[in-house]
Amino acid sequence: MNAPAKILVVEDDTNVATVLEARLASFGHDVCDIARSGAAAVRGAVEHRPDLVLMDILLEGDMNGVEAAELIRNQMDVPVVYVTCLSEPSLLDRAVKANAYGYILKPYNNVELRYTIEIALVKYQAAKERERLIAQLEKALGEVKRLSGLLPICASCKKIRDENNTWQPIEQYIHTHSEADFSHGICPECAAILYPELYTPQSGR
Repeated sequence: MNAPAKILVVEDDTNVATVLEARLASFGHDVCDIARSGAAAVRGAVEHRPDLVLMDILLEGDMNGVEAAELIRNQMDVPVVYVTCLSEPSLLDRAVKANAYGYILKPYNNVELRYTIEIALVKYQAAKERERLIAQLEKALGEVKRLSGLLPICASCKKIRDENNTWQPIEQYIHTHSEADFSHGICPECAAILYPELYTPQSGR
C-alpha cells in the first residue's frame, strides 16, 4: 500500500460524501476538503494541493466534474479519479483527456474504491518518475559536447578560429567544445630540439 494520501473529495450529495470520507479514512487516507460544486473543487484543489482528487461528474451548478478537472489540470498536476453513475462513451473520452487516472461507477464496493485509488497513485508516481528520468537524460545529452565539421586552424601557431571569428589556442578550443582535458608534456622530437644537452634520441629519455 502507498503512504497515506491527501485526497480532495468532490461530491454534491452530503450523505454520500460523509460515507466516502469515512471509507477513505479507513484506508488510511486524509480527506483535506469536500467540495460540492465544480467551482468549489477548483478552489479546494488550489488551496489544499491534494495528492489525488476523487471527482463526481454530476455536480451542483453549471460546471460538471470533467470541466472542473480540466480547470484544475490547467493550474496543477494532480491525478483525478472519477466516481459517477454515468457511463456515456463521449463523457468517458473527455474524462480521459482531463487527467483521469481511474473511473468508478456507482454503486461501488470498498475493495474497488480502495484499489482504484491505489493504482491511480502508483500510476501517477510512475509517470512523475519517468518524467524526471527523461529530464535528466535530456540534460545529460545537452551537456555532451562533440567536435565535428571543418575547423579553421592556423598553419603557423595552430590556433583555431571559433564561431565568433576569434582565434583560440587549440587546447582551449578543444576543452570548451568537448569533454577532453589536457596534461601537457613534450614529445621526443621537440625535446631533442629544445633541450639537446639533456635529451638525445639514443638516450631514450
